[in-house]
Amino acid sequence: MKRAIIVHCWEGVPEYCWYPWLKSELEEDGYDVMVPAMPETEEPKQILWVPHLAEIVGEPDDELVLIGHSVGCITILRYLEGLPEGVRVGRVVLVAGFTDDLGFDELKNYFQSSIDWSAIRSHCSKFVAIHSDNDPFVPLGHADVFKEQLDAEVVVEHEKGHFSGTVDEEESCVELPSALAAVRK
Repeated sequence: MKRAIIVHCWEGVPEYCWYPWLKSELEEDGYDVMVPAMPETEEPKQILWVPHLAEIVGEPDDELVLIGHSVGCITILRYLEGLPEGVRVGRVVLVAGFTDDLGFDELKNYFQSSIDWSAIRSHCSKFVAIHSDNDPFVPLGHADVFKEQLDAEVVVEHEKGHFSGTVDEEESCVELPSALAAVRK
């Protein structure tokens, strides 16, 4: 069965920004879609978010698509690192993902160890990284890291900010066609 799980951003909720729209579109495509509420979203912790994601996923398989937004991306990558050998997911879509703590103390807990890119690649071969050329939090250079380390297809949107909502003082991003296209490929 085709499944998709959308992992929200820091201080996000399942009903935030483009998540409901993407969930609806993917359900029309026949996906079983979940947008779980992550624990302690006001201060994300790898030690809580990764096991919560693992519980939500259950048994991963090649029909599973994982879609992350901001801290949801590093949560997915850390989840993939810990999967047993031979276990694979079908596709990973990273929206405004990053590869370091971006200078935020609250994110340092995700980077206490180096990212094991080889382990991540062993569990998925189809990555898409979607970034904006004016993201106030995530420099565009992170897209290059995903391209280099994961052979990710990179999509750069023009003036989409952090693909968030009005909480980030930007126009709310309520639809994200590039994410839908990345799943449909």
